[in-house]
Amino acid sequence: MRRSLGGGSRRSRGREGEGEGAMAGGVLHGFDYSGKTAELAELAMPAAGHKLYTCSDMQEFLPVNEQLDLLQKGAAEIIRVSDLRERLEESRKTGRPLRVKAGFDPTAPDLHLGHTVLMRKLRHFQQLGHTVIFLIGDSTALIGDPTGRNVTRKPLTRAEIDKNAETYKQQVFRILDEKATEVRYNSEWLDQLGYAGLIGLAAKVTLSQMLDRKEFLTRFRAEQDISLHELLYPLAQGYDSVALNSDVELGGTDQKFNLLMGRELQRDYGQKPQIVLMTPILEGLDGVQKMSKSLGNAIGINEPPGEMYGKLMSISDELMWKYYVLLTDMRQSEVDHYEAQVQAGELHPMEAKKYLAQIITAGFHGEAAAESAGGNWARMFQQKGESEDLEEVAVAYADVAGSEPNQIRLPKLLVAMGLAASGAEANRKIAEKAVRLEGDVVESLLIPVTLPARLVVRLGKRAKVAVVR
Repeated sequence: MRRSLGGGSRRSRGREGEGEGAMAGGVLHGFDYSGKTAELAELAMPAAGHKLYTCSDMQEFLPVNEQLDLLQKGAAEIIRVSDLRERLEESRKTGRPLRVKAGFDPTAPDLHLGHTVLMRKLRHFQQLGHTVIFLIGDSTALIGDPTGRNVTRKPLTRAEIDKNAETYKQQVFRILDEKATEVRYNSEWLDQLGYAGLIGLAAKVTLSQMLDRKEFLTRFRAEQDISLHELLYPLAQGYDSVALNSDVELGGTDQKFNLLMGRELQRDYGQKPQIVLMTPILEGLDGVQKMSKSLGNAIGINEPPGEMYGKLMSISDELMWKYYVLLTDMRQSEVDHYEAQVQAGELHPMEAKKYLAQIITAGFHGEAAAESAGGNWARMFQQKGESEDLEEVAVAYADVAGSEPNQIRLPKLLVAMGLAASGAEANRKIAEKAVRLEGDVVESLLIPVTLPARLVVRLGKRAKVAVVR
């Protein structure tokens, strides 16, 4: 649900934009990690003095600085950090937990890891003892979020929305504590607004303010249609915050316009404006575009453990650290220390990636399934006489693509990897049966692949790993 990019409303622009950015980092806690994946499992436990409390065992809220250490991790922007600190201090004094919401329009039945970034941040608030509201936008889904769209979304039927909403609930509780989560539907209040209520709500915003939104302005200048019902979407999402009297709303960075609308409407209704915490957009397996099933670069949370583990092992070393921050419960200080170990040469990137794949897969399928997936992956990719210390070479699929989709020209791949000096040499070596792919001799010039692909390629005594995207 709820994706948008653009400025705030007329009254909020220039004031909201001054919000402090989220701060990452923290102090190191003297962790002593070795280069062995099994020993790295200790990272899954919080550092001494940093237990992640839940509602059931918390007698009082943690000191604000300790709460912020977890809440600011992975945040792209917080409007404002000073307001969040003040609200947390007030919560500690009164014993009243913050009301924290994130909304999701049930527009598709299956969730992927990109969707879980917000859910995990909700989980962090939940672990700290605050009230988490998982809001299902069954009414706003009838409009369709115009964020990132240059055309009007095709509307869903109520039956499709209800069916998707049920699958969302089944999937979200693989991350959130079901007993401690308040599940709400915005049809509870939006469907009750009525004609007079809708007019009153629309009167609070001008057309010029709506055209401040990037998607609307772009379409207006291009003389493309903007349906009137699309203009209602930011208002409807903003009114959700009023109806729930939320203290904090979470959303992606592309949701900024809608999130600020909530602050503005809360002021108009005499409420304290909510703090806005935005998370970055998660890139998919290609490391470039936003994770999306339609782009073929997504990892679904319902995928089998072996497939999930294997896809995680295919991401780049650089992207790995963003996945650590956004897709695990490790504190920023722990991730920073772990990355420093890799940069210092004390820990191989492959071990770090294997541990990441282990903890994410275990989170959705359990420890036993994750360990089995890791063992199967190792047997497939590492136990065919190949060393895990092989050099990885990034190869653009366009440079080695065959005549058919999802096909690679092996001679071009050998040249791109530096294993052959020319196409002629590569063809000769293939004919001599000197080339092995994943331990097996290859004689074909065209190789079928599933992108992104991670391939162990050996020519004679030389071997490298090709990461094809």
